Amino acid sequence: MSVRQIRMFGDSSLRDVAEPVTAFDRSVRDLVRALTATMRAGAGRAGLAAPQIGVPLRVIAFEVEGRAGHIVNPRLEISGRLIRADEACLSAPGMWWPLERSFSAVARGRDMYGKPITVRAIGTLARVLQHEADHLDGVLFVDHLPEEERERFFAAIP
Repeated sequence: MSVRQIRMFGDSSLRDVAEPVTAFDRSVRDLVRALTATMRAGAGRAGLAAPQIGVPLRVIAFEVEGRAGHIVNPRLEISGRLIRADEACLSAPGMWWPLERSFSAVARGRDMYGKPITVRAIGTLARVLQHEADHLDGVLFVDHLPEEERERFFAAIP
């Protein structure tokens, strides 16, 4: 499967809310393979959402600490316990910023064939799932920063 171009911060399509997948056909399987190939194309890539490659569907792929997979139409349940850690986005390469996220998450959805799946995660994988699920709603990780920090982030983009 070919590697796709990733949309960068400033691309208005990153702000669009993705549509649910309703038909689990070959195009969904091809999308999951393209997301995975694109995510793996460079070092340090932990997750990718379909809108980041210009496909407005609710599909994410992840690979963190030996756990790899994908979720179609994910729904997240997050814990109340927050942890602060540096976070980055493939749509803003090289930009790392400290951000609070829930320490644990449970993601429920479907696999590329339409079968129900559940991913239980803590730590980095929980952070990645939250980050990618945000992309499906047109939310960028900088949206979670206080206004002053957000301004510094955007001023630092080359």
